[in-house]
Amino acid sequence: MFGFEGGPLLFDVKTPLGFRVHCTEEYWNRKVLADHDNMADMVEDVIQALVEPDEVRVSSSDPDVLLFYVMGTKRFVCAVARDAEGGGFLITAYTTDSMKRGVTIWTR
Repeated sequence: MFGFEGGPLLFDVKTPLGFRVHCTEEYWNRKVLADHDNMADMVEDVIQALVEPDEVRVSSSDPDVLLFYVMGTKRFVCAVARDAEGGGFLITAYTTDSMKRGVTIWTR
C-alpha cells in the first residue's frame, strides 16, 4: 500500500479537506525521489502544499486522487494524495510549470 512501507514517518499532516496525509521516509526515498530527484530538499514544500495549498484539484485520470498545488519559488509544487479508509497517503510529489487538468474542489 502506498506510503505505508516501514520505517519512521516523514510527515503526517491534516489537509484543509479534513483528512490526514502521511508518508514514511522509506517511501519518500524509494518512490518520490526515485521518480523526481529534484524533490530531495523539498519535503517542507510538499507539506505546505498539503496543509496550505493554493488549489486542490481532482485528477482527471483518477477521481480518487487529489492534486494539491502551492506556488514554490519558481514552479508549482504538486503533492498527489489519496484519502483512503484509515488515513490518506502521499502517492508522489513533483514540481511543474502549470497545474494539470482536473476539477478544482478547493482554493485559498
